[in-house]
Amino acid sequence: MSWTWRFLAPDGEPAPGVDDGAGRSEAGFPTQSDAESWLGEHWRGLVEAGVDSVVLVEDGREVYGPMSLKPPD
Repeated sequence: MSWTWRFLAPDGEPAPGVDDGAGRSEAGFPTQSDAESWLGEHWRGLVEAGVDSVVLVEDGREVYGPMSLKPPD
């Protein structure tokens, strides 16, 4: 199984210029926990790169999302 994140722009389309690894077989995380931990460490950089929200995907199946990366007001 492979867990990946899909990165979305504010309009809901893929965030331009942000590689989500979808085209690389070696991309992804071995567990949901690993994917979520990575996101917890990198979300600020993703926001700076133009990512508005993310979708967690397991082997092509959407698990949850879109989930906003914007901090609460």
